[in-house]
Amino acid sequence: MSKYHFLSNETGMATFHISKEISAPLDDVWNLVSDVDREPEFWHGTKSVKNIRKEGNVVERETVIAFRNAVCKEIVTLDAKNAVKKRIIDGPIIGTKDIKLTPIGTNETRVEVKWDITVKGFFGLFRGIIKKHISEGTRDALNRISNTAT
Repeated sequence: MSKYHFLSNETGMATFHISKEISAPLDDVWNLVSDVDREPEFWHGTKSVKNIRKEGNVVERETVIAFRNAVCKEIVTLDAKNAVKKRIIDGPIIGTKDIKLTPIGTNETRVEVKWDITVKGFFGLFRGIIKKHISEGTRDALNRISNTAT
């Protein structure tokens, strides 16, 4: 079951909350979403990832996003078998993307993705396109994760 909730205002800010129940154990889903180097495989809005520094459960990196090949700086924190928390600290989009996992029984996992972002500068002209792209991309990514996990 997928759920979709979207809020926005004219300042360029947007909040998305999308969830999907995946027919796979928590460990299997965690292994996919926590392998942040594989992000472009599932999240097609991310074209490439370049890790700058890894320390414990924190990764500092640069990503190239699909929209005009823009570069974003990010800090990703892995909260073991619970959440992947991304802070986008620089680039055309700033804000957060949190992926939370909740086991439902032994062979099902709920994946919730919450975006809280602001589109900056020149890219604000493309705010509507970017919002639509991110929301559709999130649903597609959850489907790809589901297909790979099951």
